[in-house]
Amino acid sequence: MILLFTVWKMDNIYKNIVEALIFASDEPIKHSEIIRAIKGIDGEDIQISEEDIDACIEQLNNLYNENKSCFQIVKISGGLLFATKPEFAKYLGFLSSEKSKRRLSQAALETLAIIAYKQPLTKPELESIRGVNSDYIITTLLEKKLITISGRAETVGRPLLYVTTPEFLKYFGLYKISDLPKPREIEEIMQDEDFIEQKRKIMMNLIEDQIANELETEATQTDEN
Repeated sequence: MILLFTVWKMDNIYKNIVEALIFASDEPIKHSEIIRAIKGIDGEDIQISEEDIDACIEQLNNLYNENKSCFQIVKISGGLLFATKPEFAKYLGFLSSEKSKRRLSQAALETLAIIAYKQPLTKPELESIRGVNSDYIITTLLEKKLITISGRAETVGRPLLYVTTPEFLKYFGLYKISDLPKPREIEEIMQDEDFIEQKRKIMMNLIEDQIANELETEATQTDEN
């Protein structure tokens, strides 16, 4: 007999199962992976769809909101993941030393933005837009797995084509590439007071990092002499 994935079951059993699977996953877990796990234990006769999973997520997030929880389940990089609510991000950022280590330079962000909006893009096309050599930046972004090679262009020399990756979506908290802000939205963000304040803090951190590096270099040179 075919078992239906009813609202009752979702409320009493599968809602907790879906929650547990997302909670235990280090990476965004796809709807198909959740369905496979449920069918793998409860049998292939269980009828459950991606819409059922989304309904389950909506119920869970409503519950978290009612309880004034600091977290929620979000769609990111093609999957589902627990994440802290945006209003708490600034506090986490203040304490996170790892974030400063992963911080991208202005040149890297510029390059990444061009690739994201123009992909697939070749290196010559990228450099014609930026006006400078981009070898080092491309290598850095490849090492961080924020971009990847998707093939070769059908032009003279058949240059490599670069596109963004799922890691890029995770880094910027996006579910899919079409979630990137439109140019008009970017202009509004740039004028936002909170954004301006955050940009000032980031610039101050960059200056402090640069001074610290220079002092460390001077100290090393003094020790060597």
